[in-house]
Amino acid sequence: MGQTNSVAVLVIGGGIGGLAAALAISRAGKQVCVLEQAPEFGEIGAGLQLGPNAMAVLDKLGLYNEASKYAVFPERLVIMDAIKGRELSALDLGREFISRYGYPYAVMHRSDLHTVLAEACRREGNMSLLTNKKVVSIQDHGAEVEVLCQDGSVYLAEAVIGADGLWSTARKLLVEDKPIADGFVAYRGAVPLSGMTAHARLEDVVMWIGPDMHFVQYPIRSNELYNQVAVFKSKRYHEGAEDWGTPDELDAHYAMCCPTIQKAIQYIHRDQHWKMFDREPIDNWTQGRITLLGDSAHPMYQYMAQGACQAIEDSDCLGRMFSLHGTNIDTVFAEYQKERIPRTARVQRSVRTWGEIIHASNPTTVLLRNTIMEQRASTDYSVVEWLYGGHKVKAENQAVI
Repeated sequence: MGQTNSVAVLVIGGGIGGLAAALAISRAGKQVCVLEQAPEFGEIGAGLQLGPNAMAVLDKLGLYNEASKYAVFPERLVIMDAIKGRELSALDLGREFISRYGYPYAVMHRSDLHTVLAEACRREGNMSLLTNKKVVSIQDHGAEVEVLCQDGSVYLAEAVIGADGLWSTARKLLVEDKPIADGFVAYRGAVPLSGMTAHARLEDVVMWIGPDMHFVQYPIRSNELYNQVAVFKSKRYHEGAEDWGTPDELDAHYAMCCPTIQKAIQYIHRDQHWKMFDREPIDNWTQGRITLLGDSAHPMYQYMAQGACQAIEDSDCLGRMFSLHGTNIDTVFAEYQKERIPRTARVQRSVRTWGEIIHASNPTTVLLRNTIMEQRASTDYSVVEWLYGGHKVKAENQAVI
């Protein structure tokens, strides 16, 4: 057994959600320690979309301007027909959108946002960030929580936040569920924009949709890189299978697409892919002095680009509850999940529904979907009002856009 350390609040997981939560809790006056199992703090993946609901929280944390240095602020969200190559619908992200929701829509590299959060955490006087800390057990002893790491170190905490992602160790204390796959897999590629000749309008975030697939394109890192994500449903997938979602399947599936995508798909990296999972929403995230946050609480598919946004919202709520209720951890966690569980469950379920809509293959369903999309105006925000409305904060940084 290694050294025993006493901390006020322990955050397990140093991803975007974990760091945002640590920062918000630290700002509430609590001592925070973050345990990250990797050798260093960092993010895998490439592009990240941040709605105004997430940008508002970044501003509240004092990170809006720093994050904006790396971000791109698109003019529209556009849905294209991946087969016929024509525009189906768009959402205007200009002045009316910003005025309505208080903040702009942004896209950026995941690692850039993670770096901004990590640097802010390192500036906090009451926070420690530790790497190579793989958590192997968590035990709630009533007055404190004991966390044991693989290296033998032990942490005794007043409160523990499980922000350890899809395969969460902390979640196992609450429910014996498993991640759910629906056969979809994602391939990604961020390439220098200077070498990219097959792209849509650089001012837009573009989602091309087709039967059991979608393809996303947008610039990141202040227009230096072009991010692309190719998603499709594997015909080889079945429960228990391992060899599915392979590069040959990627090429075969995308062979039906229009010439623009045919050219763009050549830039997708084929050496790594991500099998996609979510979990069923649960009605409790808390056991004693332990609660969940981000993907450990509400993992979701990427179809609405809300995974990181909801984790960032979680962090803001948790920080507010610590500010309001101080050392009363029972009340902090009870009020936190009372506010967050209904919203995140709605997002999780909406993502699944949206996935069925954009991936539709039945000709009648596709015709109905396309007809509805083509008839809506780009300034019709009714479809996103529930998601972005209610998070309106004074947009003090509008002038920088």
